[in-house]
Amino acid sequence: MLTAVVAERGQVTIPKVLRDRLGIKPATVLAFSVKNGVLTAVKVVPEDPVAAVTGCLKTDRDSDEWMDELRGEP
Repeated sequence: MLTAVVAERGQVTIPKVLRDRLGIKPATVLAFSVKNGVLTAVKVVPEDPVAAVTGCLKTDRDSDEWMDELRGEP
């Protein structure tokens, strides 16, 4: 078990081995929760903006048809 000491300002250093394993780098956002006295930190993974809107247009047209229309006649 790895341990860390809480600093005067409430800061804790996450051990390097865990940062490396979890891909936690400067500016990584962590979400904290408490359940039954257990503190949990979860890395917040930003949602891909393209994936967020994929499929939002309900249409029978495929992407090639949309691109042809947007580009106009050659």
